[in-house]
Amino acid sequence: MGRAAEMLGTTRSFLRSLDQVKLIDPQRSAAGHRRYTRHQLRLAARARKLVDQGVPLDAACRIIHLEDQLQEARHHMQPA
Repeated sequence: MGRAAEMLGTTRSFLRSLDQVKLIDPQRSAAGHRRYTRHQLRLAARARKLVDQGVPLDAACRIIHLEDQLQEARHHMQPA
């Protein structure tokens, strides 16, 4: 977790909060350490950017989910 926080320029508590609000669900190592995928790190970076702009964390998570749903819907609407 410390390495992930360092890479994102944030705190461990911020990453824990993303886990608590269910934006990300990291895997656990045998020793119980959180393991983040690249996708989860990208989500965390997006959340951090929104929070840094003054958006409350719960709203930032909703924005990210809605943006992802919109992107997925647009992807499925593309002609083959």
